[in-house]
Amino acid sequence: MKKSCFLAAVLLAATVGMSAENALTDQEKADGWTLLFDGVSGKGWRTVKCPEFPAKGWVIQDGVLTITPNAKIGDLITDKKYTDFMLKVDFKLTPKANSGIKYFFDPAINKGTTLEFQVLDPNHPDAKNGLEGNRKVASFYDVMPAPMAKLNATGEWNTAMIVSKGTHVEHWLNGAKVLEFERGSEAFRAAVAKSKFKTFPNWGETKTGHILLQDHNDQVSYRNIKIKELK
Repeated sequence: MKKSCFLAAVLLAATVGMSAENALTDQEKADGWTLLFDGVSGKGWRTVKCPEFPAKGWVIQDGVLTITPNAKIGDLITDKKYTDFMLKVDFKLTPKANSGIKYFFDPAINKGTTLEFQVLDPNHPDAKNGLEGNRKVASFYDVMPAPMAKLNATGEWNTAMIVSKGTHVEHWLNGAKVLEFERGSEAFRAAVAKSKFKTFPNWGETKTGHILLQDHNDQVSYRNIKIKELK
């Protein structure tokens, strides 16, 4: 093949003790967490169009996964699909950078559009629409805002967490819950109807899908990518 080709109590239990980078604590192991990025390889990841981790564009160095500027190599997705889960990801932005952590991604549904935890530097043009903007960091991209999200300074690491159980979804940033919603609810569908996704039937209500890290032509870094499947 071508090489180019909820839950506050659970959160507290999951964050007891500090792990080394791209590693699990003993408590995390006992609680059922799994690493999605080992810090040295692209194992478990591929691009949307290629069944392998790309040979360029997405770079792994010093335990950090970085999408390089204007790589145009495409988004990364997990090999595996997930349904109910807690996902934690550290991310670091560069000035005016734009990326996203998407979930329930299925390339065959709604042209591959799906729910997104917005990863965005506050100086990017998409952040211009004020405190209630639904394109600011930690928002449910273009659908629901996360107005109380507090981002660390550009160039510092932040921790995103997405919790999805049944229809209930939560967005967390740096240890604080900043948004929650029920997929398929009246409020959810009303917000989608005002978004760029309004033309797609039952948008955002897929029950399972891949985790995706977005290539948006800007340099953004990721590490400590962990997931816990919920039963």
